[in-house]
Amino acid sequence: MENSGGVTTAFGQRDRRPDALGDLSVLPDETICFLLEFLAPRDVANLACVSSVTYILCNEEPLWMSLCLKSAKGPLEYKGSWKKTTLHIEGVTQENDAYKKPLHFDGFNSLYLYKRFYRCNASLDGFSFDNGNVERRREISLDEFSKEYDSKKPVLLSGLTDSWPANNTWTIDQLSEKYGEVPFRISQRSPNKISMTFKDYISYMKLQRDEDPLYVFDDRFGEAAPELLKDYSVPYLFQEDWFEILDKESRPPYRWLIVGPERSGASWHVDPALTSAWNTLLCGRKRWALYPPGKVPLGVTVHVNEDDGDVSIDTPTSLQWWLDYYPLLAEEDKPIECTLEPGETIYVPSGWWHCILNLEPTVAVTQNFVNKENFGFVCLDMAPGYHHKGVCRAGLLALDDGNSEDSEEETHDEDDNTLSYSDHTRKEKRVRMNGGGETENQEEDANGVSKKYRMWKNGFSYDIDFLASFLDKERDHFNFPWSMGNSVGQREMRGWLSKLWVLKPEMRELIWKGACIMLNAEKWLRCVEEVCTFHNLPSVTEDEKLPVGTGSNPVYLLSDYAIKLFVEGGLEQSMYGLGTELEFYDILGRADSSLKSHIPNVLASGILFFEKGSYKVVPWDGKRIPDIISSSNLEFDAAMMNSEFPFGIWNKTLREHRFQGKPPSDSFSSLSSHVWPYIITQRCKGKIFGLLRDDLTWNDAQNLASFLGQQLRNLHQLPYPPVTRSELLNINDVHEELNIPPEWIVFVDTLRQKKKDITGRLENWGNPIPKALMNKIDEYIPDEFFVDLLHVFKDTNAEDEIKPCTWIHSDVMDDNIHMEPYADDNSVDGQHNSWRPSHILDFSDLTIGDPIYDLIPIYLDVFRGDAKLFKKLLESYDLPLIRSKTLQEEDGPMKKALSPSYRTMCYCLLHDDNVLGAMYGIWDELRTVESWEQFEQIVWGLLNY
Repeated sequence: MENSGGVTTAFGQRDRRPDALGDLSVLPDETICFLLEFLAPRDVANLACVSSVTYILCNEEPLWMSLCLKSAKGPLEYKGSWKKTTLHIEGVTQENDAYKKPLHFDGFNSLYLYKRFYRCNASLDGFSFDNGNVERRREISLDEFSKEYDSKKPVLLSGLTDSWPANNTWTIDQLSEKYGEVPFRISQRSPNKISMTFKDYISYMKLQRDEDPLYVFDDRFGEAAPELLKDYSVPYLFQEDWFEILDKESRPPYRWLIVGPERSGASWHVDPALTSAWNTLLCGRKRWALYPPGKVPLGVTVHVNEDDGDVSIDTPTSLQWWLDYYPLLAEEDKPIECTLEPGETIYVPSGWWHCILNLEPTVAVTQNFVNKENFGFVCLDMAPGYHHKGVCRAGLLALDDGNSEDSEEETHDEDDNTLSYSDHTRKEKRVRMNGGGETENQEEDANGVSKKYRMWKNGFSYDIDFLASFLDKERDHFNFPWSMGNSVGQREMRGWLSKLWVLKPEMRELIWKGACIMLNAEKWLRCVEEVCTFHNLPSVTEDEKLPVGTGSNPVYLLSDYAIKLFVEGGLEQSMYGLGTELEFYDILGRADSSLKSHIPNVLASGILFFEKGSYKVVPWDGKRIPDIISSSNLEFDAAMMNSEFPFGIWNKTLREHRFQGKPPSDSFSSLSSHVWPYIITQRCKGKIFGLLRDDLTWNDAQNLASFLGQQLRNLHQLPYPPVTRSELLNINDVHEELNIPPEWIVFVDTLRQKKKDITGRLENWGNPIPKALMNKIDEYIPDEFFVDLLHVFKDTNAEDEIKPCTWIHSDVMDDNIHMEPYADDNSVDGQHNSWRPSHILDFSDLTIGDPIYDLIPIYLDVFRGDAKLFKKLLESYDLPLIRSKTLQEEDGPMKKALSPSYRTMCYCLLHDDNVLGAMYGIWDELRTVESWEQFEQIVWGLLNY
């Protein structure tokens, strides 16, 4: 209850704030508004009833905009205000007069709210913007552009779009008339992916008075409205794009349709992967501001994660920067500027900071690209480590301890403009350029601006050799953490370089330089040359010196041989990877299985190490502990020393089980930098499936599905080593009472450990999982895996187990399937026109457990969700996935437990990889499901029939 007394304002009115907020009055309004965003909409509505000041704070439109975007699902329909829109989503009727008649209170003043109110209602008509100082060119040759501007400086170009139909048809009214019912993606600071039909968005544009208005920023507009792609063409200056060789699924987003109202725009950012970009305006006017690479704009904070180099940016909105920060800049510190008019195109070179403000409603199209001029920078941005990434964006400021801070916990949103992402728990280096904040000393900041900016000029050079000098000395693409903010995945990046090496032989000198930056390719070439010398193999040719494929270890194809160096995860993991593979080959060699014909023969294996200035090689067949390992003061227990395969499957399983729930330590870390296991196998003729996906006929694809089903059956029927280690079993009384086979115990304990941190793991992937689904995970996944999921007790009435364990490949993906050419009935003159599967590769990730686990990578990665191919595989597999009574004979909880779809969905949720991200990328309808049961049926329902 508010008192009648209190502090008097300068206008003679009682200051409501102390009594209305109580103890909260010590907090600035900015902090209170920030905290309110963490409440649920209904809690905010209730809090508005507490006092006059909470009523004011809880009825702010920016607050309700944030609440709405966090809870929105599917296409959004704006209801005239964000509070009304949120209440509509929440299902709250607005018949009460309290919703229609806002209350007004005197005696409350807030500079923070006033500035926000001003930004919400400012009109840019009264602001004067000149043409700017970006160079303007109308007619320019490709050679002139390459010499003067490409990856050097921005330029404003006219005349490039004279032949575009979009010049006349891309007005807001015409787009609304033709595409009014088409949903387009919307840019906003929210983890959810929001879309609006174009007509609803235009309605929003006309009604909104937002501080940071939503705008159409759609990288999939070509799929949503294919005819739009016919209205424009890539200008002749920008047609070279090396990302074009990637398939559709692997290629990062590269083109966007942009529609926005006055006051909207893109805040300060550097384009992802240090790509270059062109941006063409079709209607309206845009104000551009740009800074050269390494010159952090005032008011921007660059976050660089010290573990993997992930970069994210904290920046004021575009409008806020122009209103609050730009006036503080001295003339020599102001950005390069220009006003973009309809029909004009601006070129933004690699690494340049830029910020855009729409001066009136606009329509534009933009594309990012990689060419020979910025290729090295793109490779540098993908390289592991963090020093060089900080320097690329913040210049030498990134190395200045006085302008950086360490932070254990930072939280940032993903923003479509900056494509930034940050984990909650990772250590970050922060590089700031502050000033003009609403609670900071603006005069002090303004006086310090020029001094800080002059640091950028002190020796910084946006040159690939200069920037590459900041790479971590021990950097190694193959076993360093991959930056989650990279626009291209690890596998895609390795495959990209392999394709470039083959398709652009005239550019190999440049590609090799990029590969040395990104892959440390020179180091691995030296290693494989030493292995070749030891085994009297042919020398590595120019065509063969780059690793091939997309795997996490360097693989080289040399005439009739394939050499794989084990480096992923450090030496200890590598030893267990090769040891398990050699044990598997030993068992396969003694088994009467047709799988033998479809796995490459092992020709040699061993350990490569660098000692006293030279490389040495020792053979190793997996049946003992190599001297280089045993003589390095490492402790091995007697059981491991006496094992036939000391680094085989059960010792590997014991290690993985020991470190469940935490990162595995590398007991061999002192050796990891100079010891590498390797294996040499017979080279398969043909190509990996990943390179042929788009070339296969439907008949080829069906043959592949049948082949995979047959080989999975052969793999899952293969015997595995008996469990002999008591430490591995960890059998307790409950296990004994349930009569559970011992090999299941570790598998299930692993699942149980993964469930403990499932929410945190899924959140770290950054998937668009609705909060409502996240809250239902614990109730969906059972607590007792033996009883409620696996039903793996020994059958007391029969000798066989109801559900046996099997070998699990766990990594049958498009880079581990080999295809060979053949001539079918339609071939001409004996020339092949088809491909058939011949081999399955890479058995270093083998585990033992539920065979259903192997279906996940095949369905999601190989088949990309194609149900017909998946059914073909299941028919060819011809084994029961669950050996028990039929589902029709069961009912209640047991029917759910015996459902293959339910079991598989649980494995997906508990998976170490970003399986849900792959699912969301395949099935758009998953974004609107309300339960995991619905999710399960959409993806895996066909397993039940």
